[in-house]
Amino acid sequence: MNSPTLVPPRTESSRLDYLDATRAFALLLGILFHASMSFVPAFVGWAVQDVSTSPLVGMFITVSHSFRMVTFFLIAGFLSYVTFHRKGAGEFVRSRALRIVVPFVVGWFILRPLLVSGWIMGSASLHGNYSFWTGIRGGCQSLGTLPQGIFAGTHLWFLYYLALITTLTLFLRGAVKATGSWCDALVRRADALVAWLAASPLSLLALAIPTAVALWFMRYWGMDTPDQTLQPYVPVLAIYGGGFLLGWLLGRQRDLIAPFTRLSMHRWILSVIGIAAIQYSGRFQMDFGHPYYHALHAAYVLGYALTMWSLVLLTIGAFRKFCTRPRPWIRYLADSSYWLYLVHLPIVVWLQVAVAEIPVNWSPKLAFISIATIALALLTYDLVVRSTWIGAILNGRRRDRAMSSIVGNIRHPWQTKQPKPSLVLESER
Repeated sequence: MNSPTLVPPRTESSRLDYLDATRAFALLLGILFHASMSFVPAFVGWAVQDVSTSPLVGMFITVSHSFRMVTFFLIAGFLSYVTFHRKGAGEFVRSRALRIVVPFVVGWFILRPLLVSGWIMGSASLHGNYSFWTGIRGGCQSLGTLPQGIFAGTHLWFLYYLALITTLTLFLRGAVKATGSWCDALVRRADALVAWLAASPLSLLALAIPTAVALWFMRYWGMDTPDQTLQPYVPVLAIYGGGFLLGWLLGRQRDLIAPFTRLSMHRWILSVIGIAAIQYSGRFQMDFGHPYYHALHAAYVLGYALTMWSLVLLTIGAFRKFCTRPRPWIRYLADSSYWLYLVHLPIVVWLQVAVAEIPVNWSPKLAFISIATIALALLTYDLVVRSTWIGAILNGRRRDRAMSSIVGNIRHPWQTKQPKPSLVLESER
């Protein structure tokens, strides 16, 4: 008699693995974004500029930067709501402190000298004096002269803003609870607004207009990177905080994710229109004397906001459609993506400096930098993070190394273990 096949019930949690995959995609896209920075035709203050550049890289950087972090913050808000109501306030605060604040503080002291070393190497390479160890020594010495705003100058700003936005959301939740009899009415109105956004064909416009207003006050025309000071930058805080709050409210009504992220044709069309608008009007950003400068600026921020929200929703919708069941390699990438993003930037900059003067087209060099960075970061994740206390801090639990599983299967190929069905969203654990 054959044993029955174990089929996991289609619970809501088991259908949401695609959100972990989407978040991993947003973080991995950030690695490719940084790997592209040395191939932009116009010098953008990066550590080094490659001898081979392309305007296509600039287009990719603009478009990817418009939506990847908003996607991350929206999903972070959703998962925070789920975790908060599953574990309780005390455990939620403890887990956020371990998984956000500790990596932020410890990571700065480790990563800042490594990043400074990359900038030193990039500057030295212009004069033919490239030396890896000289850069490392100079980077370590930089810790003795702390910048204004001790945590400035790394890519860890997103952790600072995530911690800040999470704290503000908890305060907002407490303030709503403190309204007493008004609380239920306020919650119902917020739920009704999210339900309308999920159903209305005007949802993109409703999201884009306030976003465009915030973009208008950026230092530059697109999303600024607030990595120079601990003082919160209000326009950035408003956009990422708005994305987080929207994700938090979506956590209250999970059934709305499907209509909210539907892959409709008009969203694809609006994303193309938005990209075209920012590519055209962006050419005039530094032309302050242009007679229609402010009109072009308005066209840019509105196009940018449409691009942002259409690609955020389309990206989540695409993963919801095509990642319908858990896959081991996607689960592994989702688990490792946080570590990969934390450690990738020094590796990226070192490799950019190393290949900058090689007379080869930009595309194979970009592919080499991206693949080598991810491979090296994955190796360190599997060896020193996944099954250790570091992995417990970053991911909430220790997991078996992939190498151990591979070696075990090679030694004992007849003893294969069937994976247990995933019934709980990994980020809730």
